[in-house]
Amino acid sequence: MILGFDAGSRTLQEAEHLLHTVARVLGLPGDAIGCTHFVPADAAGGDPHVACSLAVPESAAESIAGSVAESVAAAGAESIADVSWVLGDRRAGPLAGGAELAAAEHEARRGGRVVAYPGRDLLTGTVSVGELLGGSAIERVMVLASPDPPGDDVMVVTADHVRPVWRDGLMTLLTMPAAGGRIAPAEVPNPTPCCADHA
Repeated sequence: MILGFDAGSRTLQEAEHLLHTVARVLGLPGDAIGCTHFVPADAAGGDPHVACSLAVPESAAESIAGSVAESVAAAGAESIADVSWVLGDRRAGPLAGGAELAAAEHEARRGGRVVAYPGRDLLTGTVSVGELLGGSAIERVMVLASPDPPGDDVMVVTADHVRPVWRDGLMTLLTMPAAGGRIAPAEVPNPTPCCADHA
């Protein structure tokens, strides 16, 4: 099942911090797939912001539903009243539209920026495309403005910041050319990460 939650995060870094904290508070494994989603102003009835989604085991859905608001609030929202969430047919909070959008995009694998996923922690330094695809949940690597995928032996300079996106139903890493015939993720790391243990 997909849990969507929205505390009105204004930046990607704020949303990532919230995502990691909620996953930890809920006791989800470190490789649970979690995403951030841009919420336009008209989708949630407020200003544009970033919502989150997390894959949660169906067996834990009942217990998670009972503690979502408290967990999100503990992760940084000012109060439980500021927290919105959607899990299955349950929904609560003033930004439930944003939470619903996040959950729907994740479930359909049609939108969202993937922040947490199996193998993410292994993608450090420089790795080959083959190692990246074989050692993580990433299913495809694309080079921007190129119709051809890179070969398995092409090296990827990760900068320890690999954030794939959902594209055509596949977890896809968008890259750009880098020096020396290598490639690098198209999204560059923020120079001031939200916190050291999530960067």
